Amino acid sequence: MARSVDPLIVGKVIGDVIDIFTPSVDAAVYYGTKRVTNGCEIKPSATLQRPNVQVSARNFEDTLFTLVMTDPDAPSPSEPNMREWVHWIVTDIPVGTDASQGREILPYMGPRPPIGIHRYAFVLFRQQNPMLMMLAPQARHNFSTRAFAARYGLGLPVATVYFNAQKEPANKKR
Repeated sequence: MARSVDPLIVGKVIGDVIDIFTPSVDAAVYYGTKRVTNGCEIKPSATLQRPNVQVSARNFEDTLFTLVMTDPDAPSPSEPNMREWVHWIVTDIPVGTDASQGREILPYMGPRPPIGIHRYAFVLFRQQNPMLMMLAPQARHNFSTRAFAARYGLGLPVATVYFNAQKEPANKKR
């Protein structure tokens, strides 16, 4: 019998960004019509606009969620000394809606990997209460999703998905 391996473990998102957890919510992330699936590759040029992030769950009426998007490979996968680079934070996302219905704490910044293949993780947390006092991080580099979750009492994630991206070749006009 074949044993399935969690792509979040294989991609080291569990370990580098978050601890092991049991998914309990459906989160779908779309750049245009392209759905983000664990480990897929998306060109940075396709990620200029913030994605549509839909949150759905059964048995979670009146629940709010927090979304964090980070790059654990900044500035390069071989030397991630700016790990994690936070790209986006949205709180108070009502269940059954999308991230545009939440409160943007840190504006979206699209991926711009300078070298190598970078992972971009979307981590969703269930909130216990509205996040009225949450502040944006002072800097985008050296962010810690784990420390952020601990600071705001978010616990373990309820859903996570990630994609890979790498620098696109410059267009040569002649």
